[in-house]
Amino acid sequence: MEREVLMLHLRQAFGGTPAERRTVARAASDLADSGKLDDDRGEELTADVVVENLADCREGSPAERWNWWMGALEAAHGDYEQFVVQRWNEEDAPNA
Repeated sequence: MEREVLMLHLRQAFGGTPAERRTVARAASDLADSGKLDDDRGEELTADVVVENLADCREGSPAERWNWWMGALEAAHGDYEQFVVQRWNEEDAPNA
């Protein structure tokens, strides 16, 4: 998972703040590293896969959309709660 590519795609598709996009990209990277999505759905996690799935959510910021998707995966497969985004620090994030 290329975090910088995902952050760019998130900005273009859903807006949000740099800190929020960085936090979602970190959570996506953790999910990719875990191999869980590949095990459960036979799908490698890429920036395109993230954006496609987040686009299914009718509205919301990148984090709200991410958490919506993690909730759907939790309901379908279980053990996705660990990837939910809970908070981020706006002051620590460089512009991205």
